[in-house]
Amino acid sequence: MEVKKTQEWEAAGSEERFMTMKGGKGYTIADIEALPEGERAELIDGEMFRMDTPTTTHQDILIELAFEIKSYIKKKKGLCKVLPSPYGVYIKKDRRNFVEPDISVICDKEKIDEKGCHGAPDWVIEIVSPSSMKTDYEWKVKLYREAGVREYWIIDAKKERVTVYDFEHGKEAAAYAFTDGIKAGIFEELYLNLSEMDF
Repeated sequence: MEVKKTQEWEAAGSEERFMTMKGGKGYTIADIEALPEGERAELIDGEMFRMDTPTTTHQDILIELAFEIKSYIKKKKGLCKVLPSPYGVYIKKDRRNFVEPDISVICDKEKIDEKGCHGAPDWVIEIVSPSSMKTDYEWKVKLYREAGVREYWIIDAKKERVTVYDFEHGKEAAAYAFTDGIKAGIFEELYLNLSEMDF
């Protein structure tokens, strides 16, 4: 499949890269399913973005966050599931949108089957890379808000910053440092301090 490299892709080097597939906005989930084994991609309003291998820092953050969230839910005997990438989310339950958030927290188990999540997760976390800035801060903000995600976090390891979107309560985006105790809006008592995590 022919690929168009964006400026962000060129600047990313060995970082996780997103590439817009040539062909505009006519892609569907059938095209995702037809990708060669081992290739991953996301679909936003019919536009496809291929995902390369994430960095070590990216994976360290993902594992630490998923562990902390899952531990909290287990301690509280909660019903929500924590599902890290790669995990498919058919976010609008249509043929033109499919994402693999870094972390999906899903509290309605009726949305989950062996293929993935059908509908919006309650909480989505994305760990940004230089090449995914526009995707995470623009396109996915719009997609997640429209689809009904309650809360969306963007983790920027380079700037040691967390941007929190509380869609459920219609609040403006809030920025936090890694040293802050950041409250998870969908849970009563979960605070995450990234500076205390092992990465």
